[in-house]
Amino acid sequence: MSTFRTFQHNLTVLVCILFLFRVLAQESEKVELPPYSEYKDLKTKTWFNSYGNIRIGKRLFWDAQTHLRLEETKETPFVGQVAQIYNRHAIGYIHSKYFNVRLGGVLRLNFNTDESSEDRNLVPEWRIWHQYQFAQSLSSMMIYHRIRIEHRWTQGFAEDSEYIFRNRWRYMFRMKIPLNSHKLKPKTLYVAPEAELIMQSGKAVVASPMEDLRLTSTLGYILTPRLTVAAGAMYSQGQDLTNGGYFKHSWAMRFHVYYSPDFRKVKNKLPEIHLTD
Repeated sequence: MSTFRTFQHNLTVLVCILFLFRVLAQESEKVELPPYSEYKDLKTKTWFNSYGNIRIGKRLFWDAQTHLRLEETKETPFVGQVAQIYNRHAIGYIHSKYFNVRLGGVLRLNFNTDESSEDRNLVPEWRIWHQYQFAQSLSSMMIYHRIRIEHRWTQGFAEDSEYIFRNRWRYMFRMKIPLNSHKLKPKTLYVAPEAELIMQSGKAVVASPMEDLRLTSTLGYILTPRLTVAAGAMYSQGQDLTNGGYFKHSWAMRFHVYYSPDFRKVKNKLPEIHLTD
């Protein structure tokens, strides 16, 4: 266990050093900031998410995620209209019960929610992502530390928009606390508070390194060892990419389904692992 803790500490320190290096090394440009930080209008969003961890080998699994995200507009308040559709996939490797890694790609479809815009209605966004997740047990609860790094290519809705490249540096702290049981097992209701900080770097990031800070609380129910449902609320805020003096913020209702099919023979299965997040 001491070896694992040393590895966890070293990896965390390395990621922090790499992030600081990238932020300090990016090119600087002049951006006319407002005299005071200003918040844009608060928006409401609704997210429907599915998370699949499909075992394909003794230590390999397929991470299959799909997300439908809605965002309010003047014509469609509160619930809103379709803003993004995510397809995030990866191949994961289980190092131990408390540590796994993943590497894959993302295709995100961005829809133009500006009802007055005459630009394109849809543009694709491409990403490569890798993730390092640590799990810790503490009494009857589970604690998760997730480091996710994304390399993304984004484009505006204007016809002549060019792709810009950015890196995202994400750290999430999450807990799963059972409410009606002494452990996380079927027929258990649990609460899951979490906080995630998302930083960004790249030539287009001049004065807006903090892309998002997300604070979430989720209530979940474990139906079976392979199926969990959850719902919660998230408050987020972050700097506008074009001008770091402006902050965007929103409230989002989030609905989740977690499934983890395993079609291997019983003799080939490893003990239960902490994959769902």
